[in-house]
Amino acid sequence: MRERSLRMFRGAAFVLPVLALSWVTPGPRASWAGQDGQKQESKEKAPAKEAPASLTGCVDEQEGSYVLLSDRTMNPIASLEADGFPKEGFAKHVGHKVTVRGTSNPQGALPLFKVRTIETVSDTCTPQR
Repeated sequence: MRERSLRMFRGAAFVLPVLALSWVTPGPRASWAGQDGQKQESKEKAPAKEAPASLTGCVDEQEGSYVLLSDRTMNPIASLEADGFPKEGFAKHVGHKVTVRGTSNPQGALPLFKVRTIETVSDTCTPQR
């Protein structure tokens, strides 16, 4: 009988640490606290993604750069930068009312709008009242 008790004790001595480790050890989806902390830091340091946006206005060329003017006041509302096509692609839209789609990046006096696509709204651009 004493031998049987000793075998059960030895078996429990092996099983209990294994159970304890399986409870503490993270599964495939879990991670250690240190890893989570590192992941959080890298997310915070990553630059914010620019959200897709669109603007409607009139294309104009000023001092060798293209800008989008408000179709109401004819004041500049954004500097335009070509994204995926040559800068000269704006030339055929000068004086036209367009909708530009892309991403906006606030900088200086005028936001920089990186244009992916241009859609003509009107072949003319006159101030609206």
